[in-house]
Amino acid sequence: MSQKIFIKTFGCQMNEYDSNRIYDTVKKIGFNKTNNYEDANCFLLNTCHIRDKAKEKVYHEIGRVKKLFRSKKKPLVIVAGCVAQAENEEMLKREPFIDLVIGPQSYHKINNTILNHIRKKKKIEETEFDAISKFEYLSKIDNNTKKVSSFLTIQEGCDKFCHFCVVPYTRGPEYSRPFKQILDEAKYLIDNGVKEIILLGQNVNAYNNEGFKLSDLILEIEKFSSVERIRYTTSHPKDMTDDLIEVYKNSKKLMPLVHLPVQSGSDKILNLMNRKHSIKEYLNTFDKLIKINSNIKFSSDFIIGYPGEEKQDFENTLELIKKIRFINSYSFIFSPRPGTVAADLKLTEKKISMERLEEIQNLLFENQININKSLENNTINVLVENLTDNKTQVFGRSEYMTSVIFDGKKEDIGKILPVRIKQSNRSTLFGESTINSNKRVA
Repeated sequence: MSQKIFIKTFGCQMNEYDSNRIYDTVKKIGFNKTNNYEDANCFLLNTCHIRDKAKEKVYHEIGRVKKLFRSKKKPLVIVAGCVAQAENEEMLKREPFIDLVIGPQSYHKINNTILNHIRKKKKIEETEFDAISKFEYLSKIDNNTKKVSSFLTIQEGCDKFCHFCVVPYTRGPEYSRPFKQILDEAKYLIDNGVKEIILLGQNVNAYNNEGFKLSDLILEIEKFSSVERIRYTTSHPKDMTDDLIEVYKNSKKLMPLVHLPVQSGSDKILNLMNRKHSIKEYLNTFDKLIKINSNIKFSSDFIIGYPGEEKQDFENTLELIKKIRFINSYSFIFSPRPGTVAADLKLTEKKISMERLEEIQNLLFENQININKSLENNTINVLVENLTDNKTQVFGRSEYMTSVIFDGKKEDIGKILPVRIKQSNRSTLFGESTINSNKRVA
């Protein structure tokens, strides 16, 4: 009998990729995707542990499911992802409504785990680190994403051990997928209509498999004639090697947006974070990239109020933002994660952290507004991803990942169209296509 599974995804792009692959996997045992809570026989939470209170969000969400199914047959409830990895058996003890806990390196076991639970009615926890088996298993299952832009995980885990970060404990050590395995999946996606490939990794530019690096992957994927755009995320400044920088010189398909998290503009704070790079090294990478390709823009991540951050450290971060003029960035107040080195450090006073975050965000948002404003009355290339809710407009993204909305139709999806920008706000550009959208743009 066919079952229906609903997956709610929290957090990073890698979780989105994982959720899609879980859908592809469980379909083999009769579980089909549903977008409605009420229709589900199986409810799966794919969780993220980066921010504070992630664990409580899981229990809150399960509380919603319990209420929804109070007068119905209980669904199979699975907690997956990084919270599952970090909390494992404790979740089964705390919340009897949870049936299965599966860590991110155990998704290749999900079908057997579900079937074992159905047969034995026994709660099960699977949280071993086994990335090799996971990707070998998933490589045998087609990635059936129907999106114009598709994520493709090439690397998992991290060996950097930044003092604030839980990733090495929830995703394990760095593992790079086999080069051919990635290219086979990329080819399958492209043959099925994907126009943009976004290569994913917790430390994506640390990719190294039998001598092949991220630069090699980009150059090989670029050879597929039907792929239009290539991106990658998230990078570490320490792994921004010259061979990767060189790709930006001649590549026509690698987009000119570099997401390179710096976290702080202060060397003192970077040292306390164990980031393994300095501001001088970061700026050196910036200069190299701009010299190779003046169209490159940067985005970044910032942690505000890290333990030990003083006024001068904060001022240094402001100066870095003013110098680089990041096109888009994420900024958060430091959130201690259990099990990390920074978990028990003395926190910066909350009022001070809030004030600093507001000042940082005002500056970052001002950059975004000014950059978007400068595009008004100019024409840019937009990859159309889907129709908007009103079905009379289309949504796409610029080369710099900025959202663009303009008049269009279903036939435009998957095409790159020149769009004249008429208006903008901080996050979105609004415009009109400058050609007949039935014509293909080279």
